[in-house]
Amino acid sequence: MSDTTKLSARARIDALVDANSFVEIGGLVTARATDFNMGANQIPADGVITGYGVIGEDLVFVYSQDAQAMNGAIGEMHARKIASLYQMAIKAGAPIIGLIDCAGIRIEESLDAIAGFGDIYMKKVEASGVIPQLTAILGSCGGGVAISAGLSDITVMDASNGSLFVNSPNAVAGNFKEKCDTSAADFQSEAGNVDIVCENEAEVFTKLRELVGLLPANSEVPAVVSTSDDKNRTIGTLGFGREAIEAVADGNKFIELKKDFGTDMVVGLIAIDGETVGAIANTEEGVLSANGCHKAEQFVYFCDSFGLPIVTFTNVKSYASCMCEEKRIARKVADLTYAFASSDVPKINVIVGEAYGSSYLSMNSKHIGADLVLALDKAKIGAMDAKLAAEAVGVDEAAYKEQQEGAKAAAGRGYVDNIITESDTRKHLIYALQMFGMR
Repeated sequence: MSDTTKLSARARIDALVDANSFVEIGGLVTARATDFNMGANQIPADGVITGYGVIGEDLVFVYSQDAQAMNGAIGEMHARKIASLYQMAIKAGAPIIGLIDCAGIRIEESLDAIAGFGDIYMKKVEASGVIPQLTAILGSCGGGVAISAGLSDITVMDASNGSLFVNSPNAVAGNFKEKCDTSAADFQSEAGNVDIVCENEAEVFTKLRELVGLLPANSEVPAVVSTSDDKNRTIGTLGFGREAIEAVADGNKFIELKKDFGTDMVVGLIAIDGETVGAIANTEEGVLSANGCHKAEQFVYFCDSFGLPIVTFTNVKSYASCMCEEKRIARKVADLTYAFASSDVPKINVIVGEAYGSSYLSMNSKHIGADLVLALDKAKIGAMDAKLAAEAVGVDEAAYKEQQEGAKAAAGRGYVDNIITESDTRKHLIYALQMFGMR
């Protein structure tokens, strides 16, 4: 890894928020510890800069760890500053962003430092589902700091300088860093511990600003985004996965989360006619995997917490099949089913391809609480592929398709609310969001 592009803690904040908008809080705080000659070393701001500023028109709270002050290690007062900032952010109802570059716990402060970690964990749990919590890994993020990052809503990582780990790569049995860098962005992204990977710090700050612009300030305020996209815009080919999501999004802009984890499922944030929406889509392969279901489940809960409507693009016909999947798939599909069924936000399902069997049920179907189900006129919906089903019951395939598989048959039974064309998909989603009163 190279650190040639790393900025100072304060410069990072200035690069993130609008010019001249940052107000520092607690800049004079110093450590109380005196053991091991700590009293002789006055650490500026105790190794973390905390305060608030503006991104666009949005208030944000920010803390940035100073790797030049004891490598950014967290001690008692360092932790207290972060916990206090969390309390302010919760009361103000504004997002909080952590810029992480930290060597972990400050060993010299021992139990007081550990207590400080606990205070941060507690505040992050209190803030969960109340205000958006964004974490940017710009340097080292190890041990208990990695746990803290995992308590955030969205984690963005700088691939060139960031490292995320609970155990150092060289401390993992049978491994060493040159063999497999388990702290690297690609490894952690594939494991599902990082939501967005960026090439450098500048890209991280751009992505954080985009996220703040899309997300609501808190769980009580709806997210509204300015748009110049035509609400009557038609679509050529909708496609599957991220292609389908981008096709309906304002300006075709899509912030994908956990791109490298559970790749059979695509999740992320878009705006549709100026309303922020959580989008979930199956890929063209049309399978459900354990990791894909886990990714979607967690995203459904996130959207539900912040009042974001959920739009799904369903194309699913089977479950992933292998020895490893069989250990987890039932539990994870059940978890996804529960997430959809228990969420209260408006849920719209667009069946864009195949929708077969119990795997279809778990993808935001009418049967588990979808508020509106749309189907493309070419969609296939049923217990299984028509050819196999016809053979199983001993009837003509064409007759089975007409009576049991097509979108028209599902609509006739009330399982689909409307049959639409690909070109009008975006318009129908806008109509639906307006109907649910999201403005």
